[in-house]
Amino acid sequence: MAIVYLTRRFHFSSSHRLHSDMLDEKTNIEIFGQCNNPYGHGHNYELEVTIKGTPDPATGMIINLYDLKKIVNEKLISSVDHKHLNEDVDFMRGIVPTAENLVVEFWQILKDALPAGELYELKLFETPNNVALYRGEWE
Repeated sequence: MAIVYLTRRFHFSSSHRLHSDMLDEKTNIEIFGQCNNPYGHGHNYELEVTIKGTPDPATGMIINLYDLKKIVNEKLISSVDHKHLNEDVDFMRGIVPTAENLVVEFWQILKDALPAGELYELKLFETPNNVALYRGEWE
């Protein structure tokens, strides 16, 4: 049976402040620079959600794209769109909201929410030049 990878893109806008409570103010400024602005700064993010699976013989689909869109929007996008990631998003409390940390937290939310297919990869574009990719791997 054929294994197919299906990707859907999602967009959201959020603000955040790159700041670690494990570091002093001076070190935070040295590491994060202007991204450590106390009032935060914003991004227009793009998230690619890729599902791996075998197409159903009757429908030809791994997952209905309408269902995938609904799940990702309800479970994730609605929680982060037009929010301050440090202040407004419970699952990001105490976590530095870098693209790397965001994509790992997003995986935790989506991995059990998808009824068909298998979550294969998340790719988060913070900017056109900054991308974090995660496939659920742990060391």
